[in-house]
Amino acid sequence: MENNRGPNDLEEQIDMLTKQKEYMQKKCKEAGAAVLKQEARYHALEKEFDKVCEERDNFERMLRSGDDTK
Repeated sequence: MENNRGPNDLEEQIDMLTKQKEYMQKKCKEAGAAVLKQEARYHALEKEFDKVCEERDNFERMLRSGDDTK
Protein backbone atom coordinates (compact mmCIF):
# COMPACT_ATOMS: atom_id res chain seq x y z
CA MET A 1 0.00 0.00 0.00
CA GLU A 2 1.57 3.20 -1.14
CA ASN A 3 0.88 6.56 0.36
CA ASN A 4 0.60 8.96 -2.59
CA ARG A 5 -0.24 11.93 -0.47
CA GLY A 6 1.97 14.92 -0.75
CA PRO A 7 2.40 17.96 1.46
CA ASN A 8 -0.47 19.74 -0.37
CA ASP A 9 -2.99 17.17 0.86
CA LEU A 10 -2.43 18.22 4.46
CA GLU A 11 -2.63 21.88 3.52
CA GLU A 12 -5.88 21.25 1.65
CA GLN A 13 -7.32 19.44 4.64
CA ILE A 14 -6.29 22.27 6.97
CA ASP A 15 -7.84 24.79 4.58
CA MET A 16 -11.06 22.76 4.37
CA LEU A 17 -11.28 22.43 8.16
CA THR A 18 -10.58 26.14 8.63
CA LYS A 19 -13.42 27.00 6.23
CA GLN A 20 -15.69 24.54 7.99
CA LYS A 21 -14.82 26.09 11.36
CA GLU A 22 -15.58 29.59 10.05
CA TYR A 23 -18.89 28.38 8.59
CA MET A 24 -19.88 26.75 11.88
CA GLN A 25 -18.94 29.87 13.85
CA LYS A 26 -21.12 31.97 11.54
CA LYS A 27 -24.05 29.58 11.94
CA CYS A 28 -23.62 29.54 15.72
CA LYS A 29 -23.72 33.33 15.83
CA GLU A 30 -26.89 33.31 13.70
CA ALA A 31 -28.48 30.71 15.97
CA GLY A 32 -27.49 32.73 19.04
CA ALA A 33 -29.08 35.85 17.58
CA ALA A 34 -32.24 33.88 16.79
CA VAL A 35 -32.38 32.57 20.37
CA LEU A 36 -32.02 36.08 21.79
CA LYS A 37 -34.78 37.32 19.49
CA GLN A 38 -37.08 34.49 20.59
CA GLU A 39 -36.32 35.15 24.25
CA ALA A 40 -37.24 38.81 23.82
CA ARG A 41 -40.46 37.81 22.08
CA TYR A 42 -41.24 35.31 24.84
CA HIS A 43 -40.82 37.96 27.54
CA ALA A 44 -43.02 40.40 25.62
CA LEU A 45 -45.71 37.73 25.27
CA GLU A 46 -45.43 36.91 28.98
CA LYS A 47 -46.11 40.56 29.82
CA GLU A 48 -49.05 40.67 27.42
CA PHE A 49 -50.45 37.46 28.93
CA ASP A 50 -50.19 38.92 32.42
CA LYS A 51 -52.10 42.02 31.27
CA VAL A 52 -54.83 39.90 29.71
CA CYS A 53 -55.15 37.81 32.88
CA GLU A 54 -55.42 40.93 34.99
CA GLU A 55 -58.08 42.37 32.68
CA ARG A 56 -60.00 39.08 32.85
CA ASP A 57 -59.84 39.08 36.64
CA ASN A 58 -61.07 42.68 36.76
CA PHE A 59 -63.89 41.88 34.36
CA GLU A 60 -64.94 38.86 36.46
CA ARG A 61 -64.94 41.05 39.59
CA MET A 62 -67.13 43.60 37.83
CA LEU A 63 -69.57 40.89 36.76
CA ARG A 64 -69.73 39.42 40.30
CA SER A 65 -70.23 42.81 41.90
CA GLY A 66 -73.03 43.51 39.40
CA ASP A 67 -74.75 40.24 40.33
CA ASP A 68 -74.61 41.13 44.04
CA THR A 69 -76.63 44.31 43.55
CA LYS A 70 -79.62 42.52 42.02
